[in-house]
Amino acid sequence: MKILKSRKALSPVVASIILIAVTVAVSLAVAIWMGALTTGFMGSGEQLQVGNPWGWTTDAVYVNITNTGGSSITISAVRVSGQVAIFSVNYYDSNCIYSNNQLTLKPGGKAGLQIKNPSGNWTRGIPYTITIVTAANHEFTTQGVPPGA
Repeated sequence: MKILKSRKALSPVVASIILIAVTVAVSLAVAIWMGALTTGFMGSGEQLQVGNPWGWTTDAVYVNITNTGGSSITISAVRVSGQVAIFSVNYYDSNCIYSNNQLTLKPGGKAGLQIKNPSGNWTRGIPYTITIVTAANHEFTTQGVPPGA
């Protein structure tokens, strides 16, 4: 077999640089692809900011809520110190849907709830825990004390 002496090969340094560049490019492609696969599994979950209770009346209190997450949240129940309470929507913005006594907050949605005490009237000076329960069964709590001695 005849060896061609006029042909020149790549130098080992250039060959090494090309090999490293190809390896890095393939690694990046695989990392991006794997990241895209896990995006659906790694949702941000429900994130609801619950304000402090305010505007205490004899049997009701107001609580402001804001959806700070990336997915819609539907409020399914409210509990006061472990007991199921009746709630109504006092106000809501354009990022909320309220129909048939069901409140859904889109990302960034803000609403105000009026919550009735399930045991009647509030006892002044006694702390109450208010729990907002979502349709996905996540719980968000706040605490407050009716004013007075």
